Amino acid sequence: MRQRDDMTFPHDEYVRRMNDLRQRIAYRRLDAVVISDPENIMYLTDYQTTGYSFFQALVVPLEGEPFMITRAMEESNVIHRTWVEVTRPYPDTGDAIQMLVDALTEFGLANKRIGYERNSYFFPAYHQDFIHTRMRNAKLLDCFGIVEQGRIRKSVHEIEIMKRAAIATEAGMTAGIEACMAGASENEIGAAISAGMFRAGGETPAVMPYVTSGPRSMIGHATWEGRVVQPNEHIFLEVGGCYRRYHTAMMRTVVLGELSDSMYKAQEKMKQALDAVHEFVQPGMTVSDADNMIRNIISDNDVGARLATRSGYSIGIAFPPSWDEGYIVSLNQGDSAILEEGMTFHIIPWMWGVDGDKTCGISDTIYITDQGCQSFFDMDRNFVVKPETSSNLVDLGAVNRKPELAATDKPAPKKKTADA
Repeated sequence: MRQRDDMTFPHDEYVRRMNDLRQRIAYRRLDAVVISDPENIMYLTDYQTTGYSFFQALVVPLEGEPFMITRAMEESNVIHRTWVEVTRPYPDTGDAIQMLVDALTEFGLANKRIGYERNSYFFPAYHQDFIHTRMRNAKLLDCFGIVEQGRIRKSVHEIEIMKRAAIATEAGMTAGIEACMAGASENEIGAAISAGMFRAGGETPAVMPYVTSGPRSMIGHATWEGRVVQPNEHIFLEVGGCYRRYHTAMMRTVVLGELSDSMYKAQEKMKQALDAVHEFVQPGMTVSDADNMIRNIISDNDVGARLATRSGYSIGIAFPPSWDEGYIVSLNQGDSAILEEGMTFHIIPWMWGVDGDKTCGISDTIYITDQGCQSFFDMDRNFVVKPETSSNLVDLGAVNRKPELAATDKPAPKKKTADA
């Protein structure tokens, strides 16, 4: 394990992560694990690439040096980014899984108890069938989740990296809000958000921003498609900023023209839910209780809206196609998982179907502390209400002229607030 000082985290952090993983390997009575999930490999080694559609794996034996199987082109990422010293690259004309089998044999693991991530997107069934066929003397066991047990609680170092991601999130959202006006296209708003994030030090996120206007806000997980925003419409924005593959996310809503009574009520409901989160969420609470608290607040409305999804999900390291860690833990009804210090969540008390044809959102990314929770953001939650404009197009240069926005910057003042 090479010691180096140019990685995302201090060397001791990676030593701790590997030691913790090996304790779990020993507890599971395994001799080695094969880790193929890109987020898990990143967590353990700092390795990242956009080429993760090609098979790659980190093999961690209970004793001995870890080694990586990568496409030959990607070996440079191992050398230049990580502490890993042993690699077995395969050429584009080679067989990645045969290379894995050969390496496991080379390092004396062919007849051992080997864990693998059976539910990994990047270790498909035909690869698993191959390794089972070729390694008949080994005992191959599912160890899915063995790395995630370490990822779910973020260290103080990870929290600091996520604060860097939050700066990019707020900068992108601020730029997107400024770009929202009648006559602007959703593409122009998306471009403003992206430029704002990247100029503030953000890196390519796992998901590009969601931008939908007017009736398109009712389409789940839709984003810009060239539609031109019309007067008296609203724009739904969801931005996930990224730094060193760690993400934070937020939703905000822009209203052009007057803020209707229904939209004002929706705003206040979502703010009430987030206030309750910051007042009551703490270590020891079940995720089901947290979800019920948020869901009951949102459901008690007279504007026809509902919370159509879980009310929050773990967030942190992510590669496309998603920025969430919700498969590890989500705020879901009936789930008895316990909140612990260091967990991080995107809380989403958004409202689907206001007046039957509008979706709006205000969300927050939080981390659980020893006493409660804290937000990564310092940005106004109210809807941004802008006077009606007819045909002014966006000056993207003006929107993004500032090279960097601090986490304390706030959007333009609102016409109507909670005290209105």
